[in-house]
Order: sequence, then structure tokens, then C-alpha cells
Amino acid sequence: MADRVHPAPPPPPPPALISSSSPPHQQQPHDQHAGAAGAVPPPPAPTTDTTPLQQHPSFARPAAPPPGTYIVQVPKDQVLRVPPPDRARRYKKLSSRPARRRALRRACCCAIAIVLLLVALAAAFVGAVYLIYRPRAPSFSVASLSIHGLNTTSLSSSLSPRLDAVVRADNARNKKVGIEYRGGGEVAVSYDSGGSGARLAAGAWPAFRQPPRNVTAFAVSMTGNGVRLTEDQAKRIATEQAAGAVPLQVEATLHVRLRFGGVLRTWTVDVRARCDVAVDRLDGDAVAVNRGCKVKVRPLWWWW
Repeated sequence: MADRVHPAPPPPPPPALISSSSPPHQQQPHDQHAGAAGAVPPPPAPTTDTTPLQQHPSFARPAAPPPGTYIVQVPKDQVLRVPPPDRARRYKKLSSRPARRRALRRACCCAIAIVLLLVALAAAFVGAVYLIYRPRAPSFSVASLSIHGLNTTSLSSSLSPRLDAVVRADNARNKKVGIEYRGGGEVAVSYDSGGSGARLAAGAWPAFRQPPRNVTAFAVSMTGNGVRLTEDQAKRIATEQAAGAVPLQVEATLHVRLRFGGVLRTWTVDVRARCDVAVDRLDGDAVAVNRGCKVKVRPLWWWW
């Protein structure tokens, strides 16, 4: 009986191809059939040069970065300096603003510098004038006072007093500064005792020029109309007149100019002088006792 001849199985594919093309479960029927027939297992497949090449590291894909926030830094030399055409007008408008701002800032700085320079020059000029001339405030006093219409028998009724005073203006402390008294000044006499005052009469301050190192005495006439004193004030005046010391207050509001030499002079400023005087009587020529005089010049306080 002739032997049955079985065809030889085809050579197995390379290991790489088997793993990639056909799954392992497709080879199981051949192996089982060969074992059942008692055939000799096939020889191992010859080695071939079909093994896959290893990929070069330079061709490997970089690993994907993890998700998150990234900062991209671009070199300065690669930043575009020319705007695109659709933004050229806006770029021109925005780029012209700093130039205008710089011009405005420069103009403001120049104006402030000029103002500060003028202030410094004015302060230097005033300081030099002060150091050269040394201006001082004049002093005032009441030399004599004549009172009419304030007798003790008619203090409670309406009064029309008249006062004639001789005022003494002393400018002896100023060696190089003259004083120019301008018109429009006023002199007033008030009764002031116990914090309650009553204006008795008022008159005009005469206009004149007073040279340096000079003492000028001038007469001032003052009148009052419809003056009424309270009962308390009338009693106080009677008591003080009996004691020989009736307090009166002489106030003067003056408009003066200072003259430095024959060229320089100040603007017109208001000067307020207040002198406290005590008289022994309110009828006839009274003896005036000066108790002090204060002079206030607010615009020229740094001079006087």
C-alpha cells in the first residue's frame, strides 16, 4: 500500500510580519493538523534581512507638551516695526500723540520756570531795597484835644459834639524813606469803656508829604451828629470825668505810599492806626494822656 504524501507547509513569515499582518490564532489549525498526522515538524525558517530598521532619533516626533499656559518670547529684532496697511492711519495718529504731549509738557515747564525766575528776581529786588533803606513804621500821638458839646448835663439826650485834635506824626526812625499821605483818610474818636463803645465824631485826614527824619503836627477837626449814649454809658462817663480820666479811642484809616529816594515808591496801601487816649474833661480844652498807639499795615508787614 502506497504511502500518502502530504504537501509541505509554506515557510512561516518573519516574526515582524506575523505580528503585524496575521494574528496568532490563524496558525493553530496547521499545527493541530500536523500533530494529528504524525508528520515531522517543519524546520525553522531561515534568517532573512527583512528585520525593520530602527528609526533615527532626528526623525522622531517631539513629545506633545502638557496642556497649560505658555509664554512665547520673540526676539526684539524679529518684531515688526512697520504696521500693516489697515492700521497705518491709526498708528500715525497714536504715534503723533507723544510728540504733542512732549511739546505741551515742555511749554508748561518753561512757563513755570519763567514764573519762578520772576518771583526770585522780585524777591531779590525787594530784599535788596529792604537792606538798603530799612523802612520803619511811623508813630502817632495826640498832642492836644479840644471837646465841645459833651457836657455832663446833656449826656442822655441827642448830642452833636465837635472835637479839634492836634495829631503828631513821627517819621524820625526812617533815615532814607519818606511817607506820602494821600487824600481819603479818616479819623474818628470813640468812647470805649467796659467793652462798650460809642462813636462820638469823625473827620478827614489831611494829605501831605513827610520827608525822612521828620516830625509833623497837624490839626484835625471832627464833628458828630445825633450821637446818643445809653444810660449806663452816661453814668460811666460821669464817674470817669469826676476821676479825671475819661478813656477815648482815636482811630485813623490812612492811604499812604513809601518813597525810597527820589525815584522808587510803593503802591498805595491802607494803614490803620489806633491810639488810646485819656482826657481829664469832656468840655473845653482837655489834657490828653496817650496810653499807646498801634499801627497795622498788612501788605507791608514784612517791611514794618
